[in-house]
Amino acid sequence: MDLVNDIDFKSLVIGAAISAGIVIIASQGYDWLMLMSSVGLLYVGYKAKNVKYGAILGAIASTPIVYLTFIGTLGEFSGYFSTQVGTISVVILILLIGALIGFVGALMKRSREKAKIDYEKKQKIGKNKNKKKNNN
Repeated sequence: MDLVNDIDFKSLVIGAAISAGIVIIASQGYDWLMLMSSVGLLYVGYKAKNVKYGAILGAIASTPIVYLTFIGTLGEFSGYFSTQVGTISVVILILLIGALIGFVGALMKRSREKAKIDYEKKQKIGKNKNKKKNNN
């Protein structure tokens, strides 16, 4: 396992920056835009080598969102979340959600590749049928 060649660092940085940038813009009053912050994490998972890497890289790419949460971009902590256990649970939840979204991105890539292969098989079958009909 060669991590330097297996990980696409360009997509990791771009995906994390897209997610963090959308979170920053959404915190300025565009709350509906917060839903779009997962686009960067999906991109990271889509560019990953396999599903396992997609989940791991999705969690890594969500670390800027953890930082933005702690500096107050997503609001102030109160109640249970102001305790140490609550803070740790917030970090774990953000990383788990990032891993889940990266996993979904990797699954999208895998199913797209399977669909391409199936489409090419169908195209070849169709071409062969036409050739046989023309020869008869």
